[in-house]
Amino acid sequence: MTEALGEASGKVILLGEHAVVYGAPALAAGIERGARARAARSSGASALRLGGREHCAAPAKEDVARAFAALLAAMPDVGPVRVEAESDLPPGGGLGSSAALGVAIARSVAALARAPSAAAARTAAETAATADAAAAWERVFHGNPSGIDTTAAARGGCFRFTRAHGATSLAPRDDLWLCVGSTGVSSSTRSMVDLVARLFERKPTLAATSIAGITALVENAALAIEAGDAIGLGRLMDLNQMLLAGMFVSTEAIEALCKVAREAGALGAKLTGAGGGGSVIALLPPPPPGDGGAPATSNGAADRVLAAWRDAGYSGFVTRVKAAVTATGPEETA
Repeated sequence: MTEALGEASGKVILLGEHAVVYGAPALAAGIERGARARAARSSGASALRLGGREHCAAPAKEDVARAFAALLAAMPDVGPVRVEAESDLPPGGGLGSSAALGVAIARSVAALARAPSAAAARTAAETAATADAAAAWERVFHGNPSGIDTTAAARGGCFRFTRAHGATSLAPRDDLWLCVGSTGVSSSTRSMVDLVARLFERKPTLAATSIAGITALVENAALAIEAGDAIGLGRLMDLNQMLLAGMFVSTEAIEALCKVAREAGALGAKLTGAGGGGSVIALLPPPPPGDGGAPATSNGAADRVLAAWRDAGYSGFVTRVKAAVTATGPEETA
């Protein structure tokens, strides 16, 4: 095999960010935007081309190169490779861009190393090795990530996640339509997680009440998703945003995006990811029955939210979490 491709999903956290770091559950979903990578054998040193720049695995002089070297170190039998990768997701946007890139790169490299007779399917061992390699990539950028981003990148779909037990699939009764809005400010997951850690160390009572409150919201939101209760889910998202604001991870831009989206007809809105910038998700009302399931052209909910964001100086896009989606990530092709 001379070259191979890998793909992975971006993600949104529907509820539960930050609390998930402390063992609480979170709800997340893969989205329709993500990352792609193409791997080929190299006669020289391993290198990654990303964002118009070449990053050599050795010597690794900056974060992307160090992350690429860590990923390859977790796949020791591969040999020198040249990888080209791209993402549809903004870095620091809270949409899992780095995790999607890590999974896509690891998948392309693993597929390149796969025996031709086994080219049609990933083995369980290969899937685990890919996850380990993507996790090594993520640790360079985020220190001690919960693992939720790489899980969403690898499997897609909607799921409940804890650090102790990993992911458990959720089966949404209906499609979940979301507008994703950008604050235009990049955010560092590591710095925001550190901020919350310092806050919780100073205020243990706030830590306990915040984590307990978010846990209750997550568990009720899981029931709402499976029951098709979009109104209830939107209210729970709003409550989660209030708790996150109380943890000082919200910003003026995040609050403005949420407020504008609600006023434009969203059922609920909250930050997604670490906060401090990044992105906001707004839950749209479900489209009327029989309209083909396209809210941007049917009930106009997406159009109204996106237009309101544009008027306020923000950009966004629409994505969908499909009902009862099978929780498997995109396959590579070679």
